[in-house]
Amino acid sequence: MDEARERNLGDLPVLGEDPGRTYRLGIMGGTFDPIHNGHLVAAEQSRHDLGLDLVVFMPAGSPAFKQDLRVSSAEDRYAMTLLATADNPNFRVSRFEIERKGITYTVDTLSALRELYPDNVELYFITGADAIIDIVKWRDADRIAKLATLVGATRPGYNLDTAVDAIDRSGINFDVIYLEVPALAISSSHLRERCVAGQSLRYLTPDQVVGYIDKHGLYVSQRIA
Repeated sequence: MDEARERNLGDLPVLGEDPGRTYRLGIMGGTFDPIHNGHLVAAEQSRHDLGLDLVVFMPAGSPAFKQDLRVSSAEDRYAMTLLATADNPNFRVSRFEIERKGITYTVDTLSALRELYPDNVELYFITGADAIIDIVKWRDADRIAKLATLVGATRPGYNLDTAVDAIDRSGINFDVIYLEVPALAISSSHLRERCVAGQSLRYLTPDQVVGYIDKHGLYVSQRIA
């Protein structure tokens, strides 16, 4: 990788140095409001099962599909993601989407990453299987299909037929890998609801995140959308 391109990576990991090998970079996108153990298990299982070199967590700056909803500040979500991933040497957290102005669109992120990394770095976009159903409606979905392999994390017993059918009917040539992840019964919205109800978040998200939420009083008075 040339020096100019390396400098432009900012806090993103440097990959692609050896032109004789292929690198696999996982991109875990999301609002992370808050991050929870389901996100972490999905990222770790994707890394292991797919042989990813690293997984980068990218908190969305201004999530496209949550423009009319109340979302915690990008700095709070970034801080919680840092705390949750700090003990895993295979995880990184990037401000890439937070620092980009405007609404956050996946296609813009993947396009920028494709320009930054050499061709021997393959991109794997990790998301929930529920999102796979909607991804055909995302901005420039056909470009997303060309830029990255999609990894759909599913919970045990989840019926994939709807997701598979949505992809088939779209006529877009998505490359999708589905992984069953036990911890995905957890959701960020459920954690926020528990906060409002005064219930414990212990064992649903790392203790460091629980402490951050308590210290900063996140979600306590928040109306759940």
